[in-house]
Amino acid sequence: MTGSVDLRTRTSDFALAVIRLYSSLPRETTAQVLGRQVLRSATSVGAQYREARRGKSAADFVSKCEGALQELEETAYWFELLERSAICTESRIGFLRKETDQLISIFVSLVKRSKQNSGRRAAA
Repeated sequence: MTGSVDLRTRTSDFALAVIRLYSSLPRETTAQVLGRQVLRSATSVGAQYREARRGKSAADFVSKCEGALQELEETAYWFELLERSAICTESRIGFLRKETDQLISIFVSLVKRSKQNSGRRAAA
């Protein structure tokens, strides 16, 4: 999920990896509850980004990207709980946790750049 892969594909690949993780979780209640939470938040990231790309304005783009960031932060939390509760091992979800952190960095940069660019346009 690195290199020249565009963000639409990357967020979609991320969602698919989380879907596969969820499908492999134990059927016990705790694992399923945490799994549904991470499934919901992780699959929402790509949807938010696609909505952002179709935004009506720079402010709308920023708002949707900030929504994706919120979902990524929530996803990171659920991964942490899955690991700390010993439902998943670091070796099993470490890649997904790293990808979550990388996506957070990308979205933070997108939001910052968009806000700077819209600020320059407003000052012109």
